[in-house]
Amino acid sequence: MDTAEISEANLVTLTEDAHKSSDDDLQQLLQTLPKEEGWSGSSFYLYQGFWCSARRLKPVISFQRHFPAVDSNVIVASLPKCGTTWLKALTFSTLYRNQFARDENPLLNFTPHQLVHQLEYDVYVNNPCPDLETISIYKPRLFATQVPYASLPISIKDSRCKIVYVCRNPMDTFISLWLFIEKLQNESQELVSLDEAFEKFCHGVCAFGPFFDHGLGYWKASQENPKKILFLKYEDLKEDINSQLKHLAMFLGVPFTEDEEKQGVVEEIAKVCSFENLKELDVNKKGLFIPGIPNESFFRKAKVGDCSNYLTPSMVERLEKLIQQKLDNSGLTFKLSSKTSKA
Repeated sequence: MDTAEISEANLVTLTEDAHKSSDDDLQQLLQTLPKEEGWSGSSFYLYQGFWCSARRLKPVISFQRHFPAVDSNVIVASLPKCGTTWLKALTFSTLYRNQFARDENPLLNFTPHQLVHQLEYDVYVNNPCPDLETISIYKPRLFATQVPYASLPISIKDSRCKIVYVCRNPMDTFISLWLFIEKLQNESQELVSLDEAFEKFCHGVCAFGPFFDHGLGYWKASQENPKKILFLKYEDLKEDINSQLKHLAMFLGVPFTEDEEKQGVVEEIAKVCSFENLKELDVNKKGLFIPGIPNESFFRKAKVGDCSNYLTPSMVERLEKLIQQKLDNSGLTFKLSSKTSKA
């Protein structure tokens, strides 16, 4: 056996040992964390103030410890079901629009999740120290995360990389999340009732929640450093996508030129990334990229106020009170459908 073979064998052994050590450390950590039953039979653990499943906690910790942020990175951040898929598509198409022909947007053949890798669902799942050079051919590198701002790697906070965050009103977020999880259930899993899930959501027990802590963390950081963090609202994107896209492009340092605006580039990106278009693409109708989650499950209705078809008046009233209580004096507000709120 030559030196190269010995080195390779040693590397494999060291990697296996690292994984075993990491698993042992994780089990020890889980025993010390507050625990709650999740929405679908698995447990959530309270880690650094947010709720996370054991399966996601390991890659989260690897991401925190090893992600080498550089100034040119762009991070898309959100809670689940707050517009993550849409924001990935919009950010990708805006940031890289000059790296492919206008009629050859990669979104036509790849899902937004294939093009913008989720750090804790994809990049760090099987490798605590992945080679980020191989993740994407596009530069600057674009990633996504659902980790709260306070728990992001120090490298992200200390660098000049930019974060684009999208938030959605809690009523639609809750219903969208509930229906998403319901769709993914199999016979071996038991989903809690809508009422039970609502109680858990109101008490903050949801993936990467509490909801209000997550939103406020990024909101306050964006107020303190608006050049680093762009805080977008799902409802604003739905209301005026063109102006929001221009805002996004300016923040990313790739503003639309006068010629691009005359040529309809803004409208074209909005159309390609629209829910209606993405939902009908074959790549988003078939297969799966994230294990256990069919691509089609990321596309339901994408409507503001659809929660009115599921929430009772008492649920709406309770969430309205929570919104007022949690966001008081923060400056953060949500646009709620007239069907669900008189506010």
